[in-house]
Amino acid sequence: MSIRTIGLALAGCALAACGAHHHHDEEPEALNLAPAFLGTITTTSYDGLSDDLLTAGLGASGLAGPTPAYADAARPTASELRRNAIYANYRAVLDIAANSGYGTLYGPNVDAAGIAGSGQGLVAGTEYLAYADDGSGQQNVTLMVQVPASFDPAQPCIVTATSSGSRGVYGAIGSAGEWGLKNRCAVAYSDKGSGTGLYTFDDDSVNLQNGMRTTRLAAGKAASFAPALDDAARAAYAAAFPARIAFKHAHSQQNPEKDWGRMTLRAVEFAFYVLNEKYGMLARDGQHRLLRFSPRNTITIASSISNGGGAALRAAEQDSQGLISGVAVSEPQVQPATASTYTVRQGGAVVSGYGKALFDYSTYAALYQPCIAALPAAPGRCTALVAKGLLAGADLAAQQADARARLKAYGWLADSDPLQAAHAGTNVLVAVTYAYAYGKFSVTDKLCGFSFAATDASGIPVALTAAQRASSFSSQNGIVGNVIYEDAVGGARAYQFGVSPSSNLADQSLDGFLCLRALATGVDPVSGAALSPALAAQSARVKAGMAEVVASGNLHGKPAIIVQGRSDTLIPVNFASRAYLGLNATVEGAASQLRYVEVLNANHFDSFSNLLPANIVPLHVYLFRALDAMLAHLRNPAQALPPSQVVRTLVRSDNTTPITLLNVPALATAPPLTDAIIVSGNTVTVPD
Repeated sequence: MSIRTIGLALAGCALAACGAHHHHDEEPEALNLAPAFLGTITTTSYDGLSDDLLTAGLGASGLAGPTPAYADAARPTASELRRNAIYANYRAVLDIAANSGYGTLYGPNVDAAGIAGSGQGLVAGTEYLAYADDGSGQQNVTLMVQVPASFDPAQPCIVTATSSGSRGVYGAIGSAGEWGLKNRCAVAYSDKGSGTGLYTFDDDSVNLQNGMRTTRLAAGKAASFAPALDDAARAAYAAAFPARIAFKHAHSQQNPEKDWGRMTLRAVEFAFYVLNEKYGMLARDGQHRLLRFSPRNTITIASSISNGGGAALRAAEQDSQGLISGVAVSEPQVQPATASTYTVRQGGAVVSGYGKALFDYSTYAALYQPCIAALPAAPGRCTALVAKGLLAGADLAAQQADARARLKAYGWLADSDPLQAAHAGTNVLVAVTYAYAYGKFSVTDKLCGFSFAATDASGIPVALTAAQRASSFSSQNGIVGNVIYEDAVGGARAYQFGVSPSSNLADQSLDGFLCLRALATGVDPVSGAALSPALAAQSARVKAGMAEVVASGNLHGKPAIIVQGRSDTLIPVNFASRAYLGLNATVEGAASQLRYVEVLNANHFDSFSNLLPANIVPLHVYLFRALDAMLAHLRNPAQALPPSQVVRTLVRSDNTTPITLLNVPALATAPPLTDAIIVSGNTVTVPD
């Protein structure tokens, strides 16, 4: 392994302005200049034997094995943190069960043609890391470019792999990252301003870009994240709320989601810079490289999943330089600007509640999903909702049935019913994190009574151990610790243990979640009355942040494929992909090249396939098929994109039966009318 660090102090230029071709001797040479937003670049080469780009040397079998151990858990090295981050992020995105298709339909040992081999799938190449920042050290968005040794300069391609969820820069390595590396493309990653970015008050420590930890003072502008508080405010908060933590996505006070598209584009610019440095000819000045690759001769596909998929769509919308050739994403968390200009129908009926915003539907889910997940011994959430007139039913079973009915009326499909309970904790994390993020609130604001911390078995906040802090870059998904309800009767507890003051019931901190719901709607969710001035002001801040993240639906004629599972319970199809298709039809009309593939029996988390009786199929397979189709079309426009369609997958009789290609049929080049998704004018019609 060879490592070198390059300091950059060059003024940047837009790629389009720099030109794409070598000029004649009498003309200025088109130099490859570093974009102005880039900080220091750290470069590491991997031999593909002892270590590699895709699996950190673990290979297909290592990724399927137990968590790799640190030589010293209290002092992991940067390379160990990288290895464990790749391990954790890969497994978070994919189902690493052989019966679910790992090792046969997907995985490092399955080549670009979909053929499973006996090898480990290690990928040699070079990895480049840098911060994108405005010089303040307050943004410090981590960008990464991986260039496989197999990169073909004669057929240059770039794939974006912006992180999913709130994850760090390796968050999409198992999805778009793997596909790009297998297809000999450079991969442009971004943590999009989230990532772990853990700050702990008790020792004033932060993460660095490579995951190592140090004090805030020692890190200076190199910290991934530190809260914008002076020493006195930090000390006061630490004393009043011991063991609480702050993390970047929630507490940066920058609403990073508003920049997800821009940071994805910056990752592409970084990739062009890296490729031209690596393969371009030396200029006459002997210092710079000439531009060899540009959007004119290089295919760039914006891709990724979930939040990263939404970032890819936003990047395509905002692409003023023509950096992106096409888009292929799965289950995008994207929020269309309006639901008033288009209609979504399933079968013969208009669907419920299409086109809602993430904070709207996540706060609604955070009320009702904990009731659906409740056990007879702990029905507190359901009981409290009934007492407030927000739920009906004489017993727990009837109350849970009513909760499911309310979610369906709000926009979820019946396909999500088996998965509702499993998402209760997820939407709690989403609702609290995004409330802080959208409103740009400080960690000290105790918004709706919520904070974050590690907890003991009874839900009482406890300090992270030295080993937990040291490994946080690798072990956390970007949302750190548990949600704490500070206003619980008897003192702060993890939300699931919280007793609400208004009910005096163990209702999983319902008062706090009703407060979040008020922030989303602007009215009291129980009475419908106006909010107090203070809560109304907080709601206005959250709504202003929500307005910053809406998608325009205008892909400027770029070819695009969205795939999503009909059973998606975290980002339901009515709120995201179907709605985006409708908005795009309104904005682009006949110029649109957007295709939408809805996969039956697939949901948001492939890893649920062996955990739940829902017996679902891996959506991951269809992301790769969409990417295959997009690359083929961009290289040969005569190769048409697959039409919009419903894919009717086959579930297995039980989860011990291996998935085969029969369970996940190919995309149809000419789907029958019963499977075709039709866009007519501003109406989207999806067959049952």
